Amino acid sequence: MEEPTPTQTPNTEYDPLFVRSMVESALRIGLLLVLLMFSFDIIRPFMTPILWGAIIAMAAFPLVKWLEPKIGGKRGLAATLVTLLFILALVIPTWSFTTASLTGVKKAHVALEDGEVQVPPPPAGVQDWPLVGEKVFTLWSAANRDLEGVLTKASPQIKDLLTTLAKKAGSSLLGVLMFVVSLIIAGGFMAFAEPCGNAAHRFFIRVGGAHLGSEWAALIVATVRSVLQGVIGVAIIQTVLVGIGLFVAGIPGAPIWTVIVLFLAIAQLPPLIVLLPIMGYMFSTADTTTAVIFTVYQLVAGGSDSFLKPMLMGRGLDIPMPVILIGAIGGMILSGIIGLFAGAVILSIWYKLFGLWLEQEAQ
Repeated sequence: MEEPTPTQTPNTEYDPLFVRSMVESALRIGLLLVLLMFSFDIIRPFMTPILWGAIIAMAAFPLVKWLEPKIGGKRGLAATLVTLLFILALVIPTWSFTTASLTGVKKAHVALEDGEVQVPPPPAGVQDWPLVGEKVFTLWSAANRDLEGVLTKASPQIKDLLTTLAKKAGSSLLGVLMFVVSLIIAGGFMAFAEPCGNAAHRFFIRVGGAHLGSEWAALIVATVRSVLQGVIGVAIIQTVLVGIGLFVAGIPGAPIWTVIVLFLAIAQLPPLIVLLPIMGYMFSTADTTTAVIFTVYQLVAGGSDSFLKPMLMGRGLDIPMPVILIGAIGGMILSGIIGLFAGAVILSIWYKLFGLWLEQEAQ
C-alpha cells in the first residue's frame, strides 16, 4: 500500500538580492523624479519664451541663411541683425500704439472737462432696432441733453471698465516684453542652429523611434514655417494694410480696431466683421467720394489673404480653420498676446503630429 505524499509547502524564502535591487531602483526613480520636479520649477518661468523662441528660430532661419553669405559668412552677425530687425518691427508699432492710445485718452479727458464733447441727437430709425432700439434711443437722447450727467451716473461702471482696460494693457505690455525676450532667445538658437537641430533630432528619435521620430522633426519644422508664414505672416500684412486705411481716414479708435483686425486675421475670421460697420460710419460722416475710396481700399485690404496665402503658405500643410481658431483663442487666454501667436502654432503642430501618428497606426 502506497504512502500518501506529503503536501508541498510553498517556499516562503525571498531573494535578498532581488529586494535590494528593487529598493535601489525605487530610490533611483524617486531621486530622478525629485530632480525633474525641481528642474521643472526652475525652468517653468522661461518655458514660454524658450518655446516661442524655438518657433521663431525655425521660421526665421531661412532668412539668416540668405543673409549669412552676404556679410562674409558670419552666422552670429546674421542672426543678430535678423533679431534686431524683428525687435524693431515689434517695438516701434507697440510704442506708436501706446502713445496714440494715451494721447487719445488725454484729449478725451480734457475735452470732457472743457465741455467740448457734444453728442448729436439720435436718428429716428434707432428706435426701430430690434431688442435694443428703445434702450439705445433713450440713453443716446439723455447723452445728447446732458452728457456730464450720464457719465456721472455711469461712473462706477466706467471706473470698472477703465480698471479692466488698464490691467489688459499692462498684460499686453508684459506680453510684448516676453516677446522681445523670445526674439533674443531665437537669435541664440539661430546662431547655433546645427547643434540645436542635432539635439532636437536625437530627442525625437529617442521619443518616437528611428523612423517615426525622424518624420516628427521634419514635420514640426515644416508646420511651424507654414503656419507662421501662411497664417501669422499673412495676418500681420493684412492688418498693416487695413490699419493704414483706418489711420489715413482718421477713424476714431483706429489703434483698437487695428488690434481687433489682427486677432480676427490670426483666427482665420474675415476682418469685414469689423470693417463693414466702419464703412457704414464713413458713408454717414464723410462725403461720398471719400467713403467710396475708403470702402474699395478696405475691401481689397480685408480680402488680401486670398492671394497672400497661396504665395506664403507651404503646399500640403493645410491646417483646418477650427484648429487655428481654437489655438489662437486658447493661447491668448492662457498667455496673453504672446499666446495669440504661439497657440495657433502649437495646436497646429499637435494636429499634424496626431494625424501622422494615426497614419502610422493604420499601416
